[in-house]
Amino acid sequence: MTFAFPPHFRLGFAAITLLALTAAPTVAASSGSAQTAEGDAKVIPTAAAPVAAPANTLCHGFGPQTPRDISNLGGTNAVRFPAAPPADQMNLCNIHMHTNAEHRGPGFMAASVSDQGGFMCNNHDQVTPSELEDPAFGHGSFDGVKPGDTIEVHWVYSTCDVSPGPGLGSCLSDACANPTLRVESQVFLVVNDPHALDFRAFDHDGHQVDGRPQPKSLPLDTGTPVVLPGSTTGPKYTQSVCSPLQVTWSVRPNCARVDITSIYEWAPDGNVFEEDHSHGVRTLVTAPELLAPIQ
Repeated sequence: MTFAFPPHFRLGFAAITLLALTAAPTVAASSGSAQTAEGDAKVIPTAAAPVAAPANTLCHGFGPQTPRDISNLGGTNAVRFPAAPPADQMNLCNIHMHTNAEHRGPGFMAASVSDQGGFMCNNHDQVTPSELEDPAFGHGSFDGVKPGDTIEVHWVYSTCDVSPGPGLGSCLSDACANPTLRVESQVFLVVNDPHALDFRAFDHDGHQVDGRPQPKSLPLDTGTPVVLPGSTTGPKYTQSVCSPLQVTWSVRPNCARVDITSIYEWAPDGNVFEEDHSHGVRTLVTAPELLAPIQ
């Protein structure tokens, strides 16, 4: 997702693409438990990770990049930065999603065969015909997602004193142009099933905890999040064109199932983020020089 910056931010954050930021692994949902997608932890032998780019094409002088394979703990990037505070000690500033997972993990190892790239939940091909039916017949209020798709949702947090809104500009303010950023990430298999998770349970909808804007809940039961240093993401970035922003990521390792109708209803119903479509993905970063070790 490409974010437009106010004029006074453009020098430091020139047309930055934000697609993901992360949060602490200990953040708990306030209600409900996630419905883990059946079979999401099995290995798909044919879903090999992309081959790293030749060293002479890599960008140089940047910190660790994302997305990455969260099962690969290695990396040789020497840039270090302090981890962001836990999500519940920060301010939620944005929620958005990508069609196909940007990261690769135990529950989403199946490489997408589409031109969009990214990864799919391991059991994406095990949904029933009724779960693949689109209740909106192709005319839902949220574009770029249909039943059977995999999405990666990002809850973006900032240390700035800000309110939730559209784009990365909502994570900054006149008094706070260089925030610490964090993203909570969850991969979902989208299905037409009223018994699957309701996406609106993870919306902001005016919810606050100790005076800080927060989502009403975050998914549970999808594994201990892998916390790692990285960057912003999005299709404009590659292994040759890197993001300069430093982000603490928290990526849950397994898929959950979410009902497509709840996404359609979230889009027009109090969506302060002005999200009306799912976004593209950045190609998986595999070069060790662009990855930091995961502790």
